Amino acid sequence: MTQPVSPPRDSTDKVPQIPLPAWRNLMARTDVRTLSLLGVLAALVVIGGVTKPDEFLDTRNLQLVLTQASVIGVVTVGMTFVITSGGIDLSVGAIVALSSVWATTVATQEYGFAGIFFTAVIVGVGCGLVNGLLIAYGGTVPFIATLAMLASARGLALQITDGRTQIVTVDGILDLGERDSYVLGVPPLVIVFAIVTIIGWLVLNRTTFGRRAVAVGGNAEAARLAGIDVRRQRLYLYLLSGLCCGIAAFLLIILSGSGQNTNGNLYELDAIAAAIIGGTLLTGGRGTITGSVLGVLIFTTITNIFALNNLQSDVQQIAKGAIIVAAVLVQRRTASTN
Repeated sequence: MTQPVSPPRDSTDKVPQIPLPAWRNLMARTDVRTLSLLGVLAALVVIGGVTKPDEFLDTRNLQLVLTQASVIGVVTVGMTFVITSGGIDLSVGAIVALSSVWATTVATQEYGFAGIFFTAVIVGVGCGLVNGLLIAYGGTVPFIATLAMLASARGLALQITDGRTQIVTVDGILDLGERDSYVLGVPPLVIVFAIVTIIGWLVLNRTTFGRRAVAVGGNAEAARLAGIDVRRQRLYLYLLSGLCCGIAAFLLIILSGSGQNTNGNLYELDAIAAAIIGGTLLTGGRGTITGSVLGVLIFTTITNIFALNNLQSDVQQIAKGAIIVAAVLVQRRTASTN
């Protein structure tokens, strides 16, 4: 009995496509986001160069942009971890203020460079510890816990300074703000920011700690069933955020040569906005240090361009708000199509 012969395959028949692995799709989306942010940053540089070519493209101005980005950039690295885990930290600006004024009191300055640095970091970590305990073990909603810390830290900073500016007299601190301390034309603050960024990227993308942060933000219950101690992980993340705030406060002391209770004003807005436009999901489960850093550079460049063109700060805030709304809408559209 002869077997039926199947008809020859038409050349127009579609060959079944093998789906790409999930990590390949993630890398593709990441590359698109990164290239888009680089394109926005390049466009801003062009705008600045066209509107104020002599001032904007001056080496000193570019160094200033990077220096200003360094302080809020360090805070944003910590914020990226917190948002990736599904949390939020509204107290980062107040923690920076409290750390800076506590580290610049007369009693602290008697211990010199090490005393100022140690105090700024310890105060930041201490505030992060309180936030973490309230949220992870106290069951307090992150929004409420960090809002309470914002008010408390601002009030304590005002009480310490009594509304006065505390001038730094330690030569080792003041020298780091001078151009003589630049390394190959790069300010020390930018070098610290680069180191924090590299460490943050490695921790988030190459360690178990980073994978657990993503898992907790994606599905906390599933992470718990997988053996992750969700409460302890959240505590560590707020400790990390507090550490970044302490480091940022120390950088701000170097930059301004003083400690003020008004330091870090609206840092929480800038850090959250930079993380969101960088691609970190506000609902948690995905974070990108690279995108957050590019977000910081974009906002800092916008601020610099507005200042050089003598535009009002209220217009600048409106522009930032529009960028944030656009970034959230893009995130929602991307999430709905995946």
